[in-house]
Amino acid sequence: MLQLKRLSAMQWTFVISLLLSGLAMHFQPVVGKDAAFYLDVSQHFLDQGLTGAFSRFDWPWFSVLIGTSHAVTGIGLETAAFLWCALFMAGACALMVGIVVRRLPGSGFWACVVVLAMPAFNAFRGEILREFGFWFFSVLTLWCALRWRDRGGWLGALGIQGSIGLAALFRFEAVLLMPALVLWLAPGLRTREGWGRMTQLVLLPLCAAIVVALLLGSVLHLDRIENFLSMVDPQQVFSKFNAVSDRLGSTVLMKYSADDAGKILVFGMLGVTLLMFAKLLGPFVIPFLTRTGWRGARASLGSFDLFAWTWLCYLLVLMFFFVQQLFINSRYASFLDWLAVPLVVAGVYAFAQRFPRAGKALAAVAVLMMLANVISLSAKKTHYVDAGHWVAEHVDPGASIYYSDPRIGYYAGRGYELKEFEQKAVLEGAGAGKFAYLVIEARPDEPWLEQWLSANGKSVLAQFSNAKRQSVLVLGPLR
Repeated sequence: MLQLKRLSAMQWTFVISLLLSGLAMHFQPVVGKDAAFYLDVSQHFLDQGLTGAFSRFDWPWFSVLIGTSHAVTGIGLETAAFLWCALFMAGACALMVGIVVRRLPGSGFWACVVVLAMPAFNAFRGEILREFGFWFFSVLTLWCALRWRDRGGWLGALGIQGSIGLAALFRFEAVLLMPALVLWLAPGLRTREGWGRMTQLVLLPLCAAIVVALLLGSVLHLDRIENFLSMVDPQQVFSKFNAVSDRLGSTVLMKYSADDAGKILVFGMLGVTLLMFAKLLGPFVIPFLTRTGWRGARASLGSFDLFAWTWLCYLLVLMFFFVQQLFINSRYASFLDWLAVPLVVAGVYAFAQRFPRAGKALAAVAVLMMLANVISLSAKKTHYVDAGHWVAEHVDPGASIYYSDPRIGYYAGRGYELKEFEQKAVLEGAGAGKFAYLVIEARPDEPWLEQWLSANGKSVLAQFSNAKRQSVLVLGPLR
């Protein structure tokens, strides 16, 4: 008990985070689609080396880490992946708490609660995602940068640059941390010391960027880097934006609103992103419905200005992505919430001090949210696993098979292949002749099924259901 009392807020956060991740993984017996893909890339890396990994994915470093861990330790690919994700998540949470507590003394409890309960990123604890590595090394970059501001030195700058490089191996968007750091240091350029700090920070990355730019045209052909550069290319962004706004004005808006299509598009995208950001704060948005919460956050803004600059840079990248791809999801937006954690803690801490009873109620809700993020009582897709195992045992490896969900193929040991056709298109005839077997999601008593089987010379070879009675049918040649 004495040893437990000596644990710091960072250490408590690390331990509790690992426990929460373990709980989340227990309630997720079936891997997600992204996880199955990364694990399949890992297997290709083990079988064929980097060439095999790059043949499957243009940025396979997370999968390479998983595969290397398996080769060195003998731990299964899924287990190794889950362990890395849990460790990265625990490390990111602990570092964030350390950053907050150092600049906001007395906030350790709330820092721990906020970082472990905020649904923006805690809802993904049961997944295998490269975001965990991106989050950890990004937070490590910010932690190193704040320490470097106090101490200076080339070695500290090298730690920042190395952390950004490692974060970029998981998601290349991590390079945005460098312009955020430059903006953060810009006010100090009025002094000689400020110029020295800026030189320490940017000299090595600038030289590396020049070398990469020269090699991209001749030796290196990394699609991921080229795609990212094209995504943030102002000319391409404005060209795509104008095309989308023209389409919006001509097909959706009334005649008298067509000229404002660009403004409507900008504020619509921005509004969707900010609304998603606020929603992902979960119960911690409540203190900001009061002046006290806002005052607490504003009072701490000077201590966490680096987070504010990074938040703005990442928001800009999200807007570029939104324009290019015309969608955004919570996984991409969640890093905004990571960057808001220090100011959220400051606002929540001020709110809890001003309203003690409301603070206790918020803490109770946060604990419930903490558990809700990791405990899922909904029916799991175990029928995918059962169907995959049946295919592995009864279907020749060389047979052509259509999977309505690629995870079934993964569990069959046949790899993770992206779907060429949607299930409805296959059943209606598109590409149906290409497949000897079809593993589809359907109930065995659906009225159209018997007629389709007769017309296509197929029969139901096996069927599998989960607790919710969702079914997977294996269709194959008549026997």
